Amino acid sequence: MGLYQRYLLPRLIQCACGSPVIDRQRQKVVPKAQGEVLEIGFGSGLNLPHYRREQVSRLWALEPSAEMRALAEPRVAASGLDLQWLDLPGEAVPLPDASVDCVVMTYTLCTIPDAAAALAQVRRVLRPGGRLLFCEHGAAPDAAVRRWQDRLDGLWGRFAGGCHLNRGMAPLIAAGGFRFDELQQAYLPKTPRFAGYNTWGCARVG
Repeated sequence: MGLYQRYLLPRLIQCACGSPVIDRQRQKVVPKAQGEVLEIGFGSGLNLPHYRREQVSRLWALEPSAEMRALAEPRVAASGLDLQWLDLPGEAVPLPDASVDCVVMTYTLCTIPDAAAALAQVRRVLRPGGRLLFCEHGAAPDAAVRRWQDRLDGLWGRFAGGCHLNRGMAPLIAAGGFRFDELQQAYLPKTPRFAGYNTWGCARVG
């Protein structure tokens, strides 16, 4: 792992993903989490202020990057949540079948190398009736924007930790065996359109 990936990239991701417009997106989904919760792609803990402590009995935080976990520690200490780290990739969640009530994924599916395998793991660990809460950026509905996303995707990924601009998030989640209880999509304000088309909501195993 180079110096850029190890030291600079985690801080750049924290800065970009901690912007006010992205934080407002987090506020739309994270407070709905209840019970035993698994967050995949925990990063530096930017979702922590939005969990409701009275609703969450335990938070499993899956984050393979030691640098990201170090950046998260002040937020973890201030959260008051019963948090336990998991450090394996999102494609191989180290929890038993039907062991969590809710899975939270925010700005994560764009980066996981095998997103379909990760969603299969989400389906496996959710209890019957459990929910997937998600907020992701991905493929835009406008052909001109999608062309730019396709052109920029490889270069973007090299500098953004493997992030993809052009994954169709709603079809990806549906293909993973989920049905949507809530689904919203829009371009975010004050965000480049090639990176600003967001998909968020709630889904259950269908």
